[in-house]
Amino acid sequence: MALTLSQLNAATPDEALKLLDGLYEHSPWIAQQALKQRPFKTIHQLKYSLTEVVSHASREQQLSLIRAHPELAGKAMVSQSLTAESTNEQSTAGLTHCSSEEFAQLQQLNHDYNTKFGWPFILAVRGPRGTGLSRAEIIATFARRLHGHPDFELQECLRNIHRIAEIRLNDKFGFTPTLGNAVWDWQEDLSQFSEAPDQLTVTYLTEAHRACAQAIQGWMQDCGFDSVQIDAVGNVVARYENNSFLRNDLKGHKPKTLLTGSHYDTVRNAGKYDGRLGIFVPMACVRELHRTGRRLPFAIEVIAFAEEEGQRFKATFLGSGALVGDFRPEWLAQQDADGVTMLSAMQQAGGCGTEDAQAVLARIASLKRDPAQYLGFVEVHIEQGPVLNALNLPLGVVTAINASVRYTGSVTGQASHAGTTPMNQRHDALGAVAELALYLEQRAVQDGDSVATMGQINVPHGSINVVPGRCSFSLDLRSPNDLQRNTLERDVLQKLEQICQRRGLAFELQQTMRASAAPSAPDWQQRWEAAVAQLGLPLHHLPSGAGHDAMKLHEMMPQAMLFVRGQNAGISHNPLESSTSDDMQLAVEAFGHLLENLALAIYLPA
Repeated sequence: MALTLSQLNAATPDEALKLLDGLYEHSPWIAQQALKQRPFKTIHQLKYSLTEVVSHASREQQLSLIRAHPELAGKAMVSQSLTAESTNEQSTAGLTHCSSEEFAQLQQLNHDYNTKFGWPFILAVRGPRGTGLSRAEIIATFARRLHGHPDFELQECLRNIHRIAEIRLNDKFGFTPTLGNAVWDWQEDLSQFSEAPDQLTVTYLTEAHRACAQAIQGWMQDCGFDSVQIDAVGNVVARYENNSFLRNDLKGHKPKTLLTGSHYDTVRNAGKYDGRLGIFVPMACVRELHRTGRRLPFAIEVIAFAEEEGQRFKATFLGSGALVGDFRPEWLAQQDADGVTMLSAMQQAGGCGTEDAQAVLARIASLKRDPAQYLGFVEVHIEQGPVLNALNLPLGVVTAINASVRYTGSVTGQASHAGTTPMNQRHDALGAVAELALYLEQRAVQDGDSVATMGQINVPHGSINVVPGRCSFSLDLRSPNDLQRNTLERDVLQKLEQICQRRGLAFELQQTMRASAAPSAPDWQQRWEAAVAQLGLPLHHLPSGAGHDAMKLHEMMPQAMLFVRGQNAGISHNPLESSTSDDMQLAVEAFGHLLENLALAIYLPA
């Protein structure tokens, strides 16, 4: 019989402690302290209470907890002295069937890790989906984390212990994150389409990009959307219509539409969840509505935006920008690294056939939405940062999206012989760019919450024995508000001019993106807050330092975002980007609460 919250809440302290036995390896004090918070409203609240006990424990207690765990494929496994829970987990991951080479490698890693840190390596080997990591994944993670800082590794071990306890708790309660698993699986399946065989790269209108659009379109149709189509810029647009019998809402207005979604393109060598999570979470909700035959007093429009990252062409937010009428004619003439223009790419993709530029622009212009027909825009997104991960919180409510500006630029000097040109007579283009890169760090840190990045540097036709005569680079500047961003931008551009004047160089700059800060609409932020609270989770507010499609829709309608915790310290734009199906389940449930609360507000207006 699966455990229930009612049983746990009604049990005596001793009985309740026995019910939670085995969650944390040989550490009953954690459950004992957490049970003082009874009654628990949800299993999610119970999970968070357990993590809070460990967070507030002393370092000595935390180290004792870590040391209570066995090594992976270690002596306890060989001697068969593992707890039943650990035996199941290590067996699920195949560690009981290691080859002699794998076993030797794990033994060496165990030794090296213990020597460096003084505690055993901890990894939730059942993984983010709960079905078990492969031995290759375990060994690769082990080798990577061996190079971590002790302070980080201590916390990473504790986070993995919490994940282990979460899965064990699910087993006790017979809880399966079915909706979260579906979202996780969609993302895993979509990651098979890539421009590179050994990494995930999907840029605008490539063959891999078009394959993604077709796959998403098929899944949306399977979910029960009433219409699904790919529009002129490559967005996959799906609509689930409102109650057919409800011609007007109770206030006498025609029913409107809730807009949601995110992008499916990626950066190069990307993670699997950036953008895509915000497509599949609402898809799961619509699938449930369709499965139960339910309609709401508003339509739901889910859009998989074709482009957000600005990787192939020098333009960003092509997908969401088209919806607000922000598509510039000159973009069609932009060329990618292979000399293919955006117009040619659109024609090759098939959405625009062989139409000329004017016809294509007319098609794109027709995509602009009428804000009067929409209630607002909401977006679910992986956090892409370490905040929620450090707080052991699965969800966070976004207060605003930071202002940003991007440039591509080049500095031109004089290429000359590296061996014969004296240092005081050089016109080194790369030296100037490097000096600017260091200034970015110094200047951004002065604000405390601004960030500045030079993510690309290139010396065309560079040679080991030639002073660089030209260097191209990128700039990405972000701040919590427009004024702070503008001041940072002014200082950086002035510094570039000063550096080039002093070094006798010329420079060129092209602004490729500029976005104002996008504060969340208060009423929509409150809707996310209510949805998270219904899950029994504490509220945490945070700004977004990354840009999102929501900042484009912000130009036309109210918007608000929900962040989902990422694993591996929240790293993003990286293959290590990850989240768990449990956290995705919570995102789906929160989105479902938002839909239900919105429907109730329409049926029963204040």
